[in-house]
Amino acid sequence: MIIVIAGVSGSGKSTVGPLVAGRLRWPYADADTFHPSDNIEKMRAVKPLDDADRVPWLWAIGEWIDQRLDAGEPGVATCSALRRSYRDQLLADRPDVNLMFLDVSPEALIQRLASRPDHFFPDKLLNSQLETLEKPSFKERPHVRVINADGDPNEVAAVIIAALWPYGEPGSTT
Repeated sequence: MIIVIAGVSGSGKSTVGPLVAGRLRWPYADADTFHPSDNIEKMRAVKPLDDADRVPWLWAIGEWIDQRLDAGEPGVATCSALRRSYRDQLLADRPDVNLMFLDVSPEALIQRLASRPDHFFPDKLLNSQLETLEKPSFKERPHVRVINADGDPNEVAAVIIAALWPYGEPGSTT
C-alpha cells in the first residue's frame, strides 16, 4: 500500500508524512524533492505554479509510487494534490494507493507558514493554492479521505493510521 498525504502548503504534509511513515516503518518521500528546479525557482520568485508546471512533478511522484508498487513495497509520500484531476492522476489504475487530504483552517495555515521563513514556498503564495484548491468530495472515496489537521501532528498521524487500519496497525498484536 502507498499512502499519499495531501493538502495545501502549511497543512502539515511534511510533518505528518514522516510521522506516519516512521510509525509504520515505511519509506517516506517528500513531494518537494520531486519538483523540477524551475518550479522551485518560480515559487521562490513568488510566482504560483500552473497546471503545466505541475505535470512533470506529478509524473515524478507517480513514478515513485509505481516503483514501490511494482516492487511490492509500501511507502508514504506527500503531494499537495490540489485539484481532483491531480488526485485522479495519482490514483489512476493504482488501487493500492490511499490519499489522505489534510484539511486545515486558514488561520492555522497562515500561522504555520509564518513559522517557516526558510522554506522556498513563501506564505504570499498561499492564496494562489487556496484559489486552485478543489477540496475532495465524497465521490472520491474510498481512496481519498479528508482528515482534520488543525491539531497536534502526532494525533493527525494516529487518525490517518486508524482510518486505514481500524482494527490495529499492520503488524500490531491488538
